[in-house]
Amino acid sequence: MPELRYLRAINQALADAMDADPNVVLFGEDVSEAGGSFGATRGLRDRFGAERVIDTPISEAALAGAAVGAALSGLRPVLEIMFMDFTTLVMDALVNQAAKARFMFGGQRSVPMVVRTPHGGGIGAGPQHSQCLEAWFAHVPGLKVVCPADPASAYGLLRAAIADPDPVIVVENKALYAMKVDVRERLEVVPIGRADTVRSGRDLTLVSYGAAVHTCVKAARALAAEGIEAEVIDLRSLQPWDEAAVLESLQHTHRLIVVHEAVEAFGVGAEIAARMADIGFDELDGPILRVGAPFMPVPFSKALEDAYIPSADAIVRAARRVLA
Repeated sequence: MPELRYLRAINQALADAMDADPNVVLFGEDVSEAGGSFGATRGLRDRFGAERVIDTPISEAALAGAAVGAALSGLRPVLEIMFMDFTTLVMDALVNQAAKARFMFGGQRSVPMVVRTPHGGGIGAGPQHSQCLEAWFAHVPGLKVVCPADPASAYGLLRAAIADPDPVIVVENKALYAMKVDVRERLEVVPIGRADTVRSGRDLTLVSYGAAVHTCVKAARALAAEGIEAEVIDLRSLQPWDEAAVLESLQHTHRLIVVHEAVEAFGVGAEIAARMADIGFDELDGPILRVGAPFMPVPFSKALEDAYIPSADAIVRAARRVLA
């Protein structure tokens, strides 16, 4: 079967969306001639022209504001922010303008724009180029947030995001960009808000998203050697998130661990744990645990970064604790 890389899936999703709708345009620093910092938009300028694949000044605030205006004017801009850390500079345009437009205009207007941005460590980029800030955006009414863990989801979620009538943040873990898989079926749109069970199990549920999904699968294999069968759920979408799928899994495993690369404190895992403690309390046979990064900036050092990012061993230790 033909192989598909994560980055190639993103490129293909952009190309297919631009083929299907002439209103889809790309904005960003170096996305046109250079093809983006990681190559996600490579070749699209040659195919669709510089009027649809637009290099912008080095000003995230300016290009985000332009994207909001373009979306309100009838276009469907896809904005690339080089690193998620730099979304600090687009917060007014996203949080105060894009997210609030439908409400402010009484439902008569919306902002159909997408922000693509990479998060996470693994490449020694340090504390200002490695942060996982998705919980910020999941907290804002009016924004949707997705985080694909594999090439098929990267394609499907990006297509869904571009087609959505409201602003969507597409978070990509840059450590996955080189990931490749065999493509056995035609790539499909993945509905926003629907999780995927990537491994079945009976003893506990591991809920995750992005690169941490693969860490959970690794941990599940290690636990299986001890006779413990862990179910692994890839959320794919963080806002909205598929609480029905998580609850259904909890109903037959009765134990839950939430794993993410983001800092553990005040993160996505806290929301899921709180919600399941509410609606799934009667199903619980143990405490809900979270496995996340420590409350500190991401280190530059490879050895320290490896210790910082949640590992399969840390998940295994949490599983033993919740099963005790």
